[in-house]
Amino acid sequence: MKDFWLKVDKTLRHHGQQVLRSLRGIWWDVAHTPAHKPVIIVGCSRAGTTVVYKTFSASSAIGSLNRETHDFWVDLHPLSNKHWDTHGLAADDASAADRDYVSRYFYAWTGQSRFVDKNNQNGLCVPYLHALFPDAHFVFVKRSPGDNLNSLIEGWGKPGEFATWSDSLPEKVAVENGRYTQWCFFLAEGWRDYINAPVEEVCAFQYNAINQAILDAKRAIPAAQWSEVFYEDLVRNPVASFRTLFEASGLPFDANMLAHC
Repeated sequence: MKDFWLKVDKTLRHHGQQVLRSLRGIWWDVAHTPAHKPVIIVGCSRAGTTVVYKTFSASSAIGSLNRETHDFWVDLHPLSNKHWDTHGLAADDASAADRDYVSRYFYAWTGQSRFVDKNNQNGLCVPYLHALFPDAHFVFVKRSPGDNLNSLIEGWGKPGEFATWSDSLPEKVAVENGRYTQWCFFLAEGWRDYINAPVEEVCAFQYNAINQAILDAKRAIPAAQWSEVFYEDLVRNPVASFRTLFEASGLPFDANMLAHC
């Protein structure tokens, strides 16, 4: 009987959330309030972006889906539109329709006009995201190459976690003499040159491609809208590191966030 009522409670909460999202969507259609100063987390996969995202998500001052959004963005801009060449998006891919769609979606889910977002591909899309939201604040998470590459290699051994999107790839992947048959993490320009390469070369390519894309895009972002942090510093001193990031993003670093960090 207890299990029955737990299921009933879960069902009611689920439907209640759906109704709430629908009502928020209707309200957004009336108010038409664009997203305000979103915080976008960028960095190479396995660099520590998730811990940064989850920490920002713990703040009541900003909305969060509390999940990665790669499927959302790929649905908006399918990989086939770019011939499966890259997850990257340029400034001219942005539109007013995109801005409204994204603003409405995040508001409906979070109830806030300011949100934090993170996924494996954001680092290839900084020009697009900045064109979409010119007031966005970007947080660039960096990690030492050796550790980051080692973690990427480990990730390639977990296709059920990091290659769930790649079943439709138009190319046959045979990395490391066929040991890896599913492409993990993200597509960057030139990825086809590595479909038969050793896994460490694939990961070095990915590490370089996304970090270079972020550094290139940084030049067009106002300095006040850009923060950088080393993953190693987050580990050594999370309170000081996150306090700096929150203050730069214009978010309160209150007692709850202090305790969380």
